[in-house]
Amino acid sequence: MNLLQDFPAPETYEITGSGCYDSAFAVSELANASFAAVGQQMALLIQAIGLSSRVLPVTVDQRLASLWFGYSFAAQGWELPSLWDPIAGNYRCRDGWIRLHTNLPHHRAAALTVLGCAEEPDAVRAAVATWDGEPLETEVVAQGGVAAFMRSRSQWLAHPQGRAVAQEPMVNWVAPRPVSLRHRSIATAARPLAGLRVLDLTRVLAGPIATRTLAGFGAEVLRIDPPGWDEPGVIQDISLGKSMASLDLRDSTDLQRCKDLLAQADVVVHGYRPDALEGLGLDHATRDQIGPNRIEVTLDAYGWTGPWAKRRGFDSLVQMSAGIADTGAKWAGADKPTPLPVQALDHATGYLMAAAVLNAITTAATTQRAASARLSLARMAEHLAQMSQRLSGPKITAPQPEDYAPQIEDSSWGPALRLRPALKIGTTQMQWDSPAQACGSAPARWSNA
Repeated sequence: MNLLQDFPAPETYEITGSGCYDSAFAVSELANASFAAVGQQMALLIQAIGLSSRVLPVTVDQRLASLWFGYSFAAQGWELPSLWDPIAGNYRCRDGWIRLHTNLPHHRAAALTVLGCAEEPDAVRAAVATWDGEPLETEVVAQGGVAAFMRSRSQWLAHPQGRAVAQEPMVNWVAPRPVSLRHRSIATAARPLAGLRVLDLTRVLAGPIATRTLAGFGAEVLRIDPPGWDEPGVIQDISLGKSMASLDLRDSTDLQRCKDLLAQADVVVHGYRPDALEGLGLDHATRDQIGPNRIEVTLDAYGWTGPWAKRRGFDSLVQMSAGIADTGAKWAGADKPTPLPVQALDHATGYLMAAAVLNAITTAATTQRAASARLSLARMAEHLAQMSQRLSGPKITAPQPEDYAPQIEDSSWGPALRLRPALKIGTTQMQWDSPAQACGSAPARWSNA
């Protein structure tokens, strides 16, 4: 099996467009490589399933790839909700800085319980100032919250979790097994994933980017959220091309419905921590029994080995932990954390997950065997930290009108514009069959099952 292990070398694909992000790290180089990974794996799949007699060339628009690492959706005539809870942010503690992530109510409650203060930024600021960073991080995590003390690169590399992540592969392939793919007669070179059923069990942000990418090539993506779930300001960007359904997996009827969907899925993408699916009665052996021919790709925040393997996390937190924000501060001459200009760990991991799905499908099509892929934000941070900066030219800040496709996207919230696609495989480009949709707006079923 020729398994995807890394990003492609720059000389193996064509780059058009110009500009790059101003950063201590090679963010635009990573954006190019991320889209190229998807493109090269799609080119191999198109050939493997007989939609082309040759491996098609891959072209990445550097400016658009960088912009897709930001926000692809532009509301027209209305305003998007804020991406962040008022409490979320970086706070100075006695020995440095800590980031609290409080977008989810139970994460906010955990932080406030530990701090013992009012739900108000000034009160949180005063309370955090009385703590050392690592003990506060430990207490918030123990309470079920999410937080990250800002470490330097050297501190992270000496930390048990940093050492563990550095030893992990970029794409960790596990549990190889026989896989028989379902025939998809409607697949074409223009829509190579048409008829492919993708069960999306992911949350912000890397996993949804992976499944949005698959939808762009024609896959039917069905995302399942808990009833009442929302990610304000985020769903508009990542629900493009998907059916957004709701199931309560703690309810026996809804859990059985999810199992039925899993049995009919060709691909499962999830972002559950290592023990979360087991707690729902959907351990790996059960998933193998229900969907023996599925392709499965998953991710977590802090890696799959080491003491933090089960720790909750997000891109902004991993940047703090892994020395990204500290390096950025030193580069900028700033006295506070300086993160990447975009959430590059999420985006790069998401596109590499999509590439892993395509690689696994190609492997199954050619050898009738496939393995499951595991990726993590922390391992992506390690890769980015080691990338050299090669690009120069105009600095990319915000999209311009010409960066957007001219068509109006009629989303669940109102009209919008969407960035033009950044990737070509021959003449094949991503296009989406439906606009961004709100959570819970679709039934939990496949269209032709």
